Amino acid sequence: MSPIEGATVLMPNSGIISINFFRLFRVMRLVKLLSRGEGIRTLLWTFIKSFQALPYVALLIAMLFFIYAVIGMQVFGKIALDPDTEIHRNNNFQTFPQAVLVLFRSATGEAWQEIMMACVNEDNVRCDAKSDDKGKSCGTDIAIPYFISFYILCSFLIINLFVAVIMDNFDYLTRDWSILGPHHLDEFVRLWSEYDPDAKGRIKHLDVVTLLRKISPPLGFGKLCPHRVACKRLVSMNMPLNSDGTVNFNATLFAVVRTSLKIKTEGNIDEANEELRAIIKKIWKRTNPKLLDQVVPPAADEDVTVGKFYATFLIQDYFRRFKKRKEERERAVGDGSEESTVALQAGLRTLHEAGPELRRAISGNLEDDDFDDGPDILPMHRRNHMLFGNMWGKGGKQSNARGPNATRSHAKVSPANTLNMVSPMHRPNHFVLSRDTQSSEV
Repeated sequence: MSPIEGATVLMPNSGIISINFFRLFRVMRLVKLLSRGEGIRTLLWTFIKSFQALPYVALLIAMLFFIYAVIGMQVFGKIALDPDTEIHRNNNFQTFPQAVLVLFRSATGEAWQEIMMACVNEDNVRCDAKSDDKGKSCGTDIAIPYFISFYILCSFLIINLFVAVIMDNFDYLTRDWSILGPHHLDEFVRLWSEYDPDAKGRIKHLDVVTLLRKISPPLGFGKLCPHRVACKRLVSMNMPLNSDGTVNFNATLFAVVRTSLKIKTEGNIDEANEELRAIIKKIWKRTNPKLLDQVVPPAADEDVTVGKFYATFLIQDYFRRFKKRKEERERAVGDGSEESTVALQAGLRTLHEAGPELRRAISGNLEDDDFDDGPDILPMHRRNHMLFGNMWGKGGKQSNARGPNATRSHAKVSPANTLNMVSPMHRPNHFVLSRDTQSSEV
């Protein structure tokens, strides 16, 4: 049998609905499914917060209905019931409940003008036969301002207060996410349940960073918060750490709210905790001491807290980063020395390859590419005239060779002595100017 069919089954010989009727409330599971979405969750939270303020609006409406119902009974309670008019047995002011129903119908706007005209001073509006004014006209012109004022107050003022309350709460929830509110606590509880499915009230301290990075600011850190920045904020929270490496729900929530609202977070943490403990004891005198020690731990050096744990983690992280930068710096210095050596070798190789060209430029023989060790036959214009005048021979004597068979000695050029050839200390003898030459300067 379906829940709807079971809801229609009545108890024997009674009008009481069967217990199967309560199966209809299974449809409320849809609300739990919709609450997973952020937008739907905001709307549901808006209605929940609005219901907290709606009783005051409802009380104001009840007072208005009560006043107008009493006035209506005194003014229109003697009108005779006529099925052909709007004042009949289901719509009249003879009793208080009936008067309230008439006012409720008028507030909705259903034919309130006809009800008003059925109460004005006319000949067809007679008094009830059971009243003292039997046979007289019981209508009055007060009906016009009575119904108009009631409709204006209900339709344009009181009823719109419901909409105003709902819109005010919705604007509060969506105005500025940087303002911490009760709706943020609901998000914290929902995400905490993912790490604590058994509802033990404790999670691992390593999961605290991940949890707070999932929660949007101002309560959490946000997804874009770097891991090291999150660890720094956890150091300032200083939540007590249990012996099994877990943190409590109350301590975590209190530390997060305290850090977000900056409640006694400046200065020495131990002194701030003592001041906060004194304030809590003064305002909430019945606070359980165990709960107070859990959310605001007393000063004790031997206690291990989440702040001390992550402070150690940050110190280790800074040391690793410093060591890594030092190794990279040393490696960069070593790479620079190797680059200098390679550059020097490349320069020597270039000079080695340019040795023949340098020798040709210095010797003045720009046309001869053959630098063998054998004798070289000089042209006629080079036999008696040298670029630098008369040269000295190997033994220091002046060369007097003039014939065609005369040869001149060349310095042996090799890659090994290329630099020596360029250096003035190692020039060949025939490149040195004669000290005793009597020839004219070039």
